[in-house]
Amino acid sequence: MKRRGLSEPKLVVGDGALGAWAALRDVYPGAGEQRCWFHASGNIIDCFPKRVQSKAKKHLDEIIAAATRNDARAALEVFRDEYGSKYPKALAKLDRDWTQLTAFYDYPAEHWRHLRTTNPIESAFATVRLRTRVTKGAGSKTAALAMAYKLLSTAQERWRRINGHELVADVLDGVKFKDAIKVTDDETPKD
Repeated sequence: MKRRGLSEPKLVVGDGALGAWAALRDVYPGAGEQRCWFHASGNIIDCFPKRVQSKAKKHLDEIIAAATRNDARAALEVFRDEYGSKYPKALAKLDRDWTQLTAFYDYPAEHWRHLRTTNPIESAFATVRLRTRVTKGAGSKTAALAMAYKLLSTAQERWRRINGHELVADVLDGVKFKDAIKVTDDETPKD
């Protein structure tokens, strides 16, 4: 992507694929990392027995939907009090990726919906996966690229702008945000 002209992204959203993150740090060392909450939640919920999963998921949803980073931290502490002693693996996963799971707070609130998860990106490729599964593969690399291009080209007709698209210019210009609020020069963001 860099060779094709992609300048360093401000933030990259992805799951926990360690190889992808290592490569990203090598090629774009200044790019921020946002872990996908959907994938992280699934991994965390898998640490619980079935009977506890729905309740734990509700607590996780409170963390994810928190209005500020401090509110998310407070919800994390409630989660820790509730489950930490019995399910330490779940808390270890949250603690390990906490900074990357909450990176979206440094961007406009209008963008949060798009930054918390990779699902919109993955859903665009679902049609490609389905088609290659049905045809039992694409046959060749050229055929696979042509099929992916055509399917994604057709899918993009239904795409819409991201929420707060007018704020993208601010983000690209390096404007700082803290809990969705633009930070002025005389303020310094604090955690």
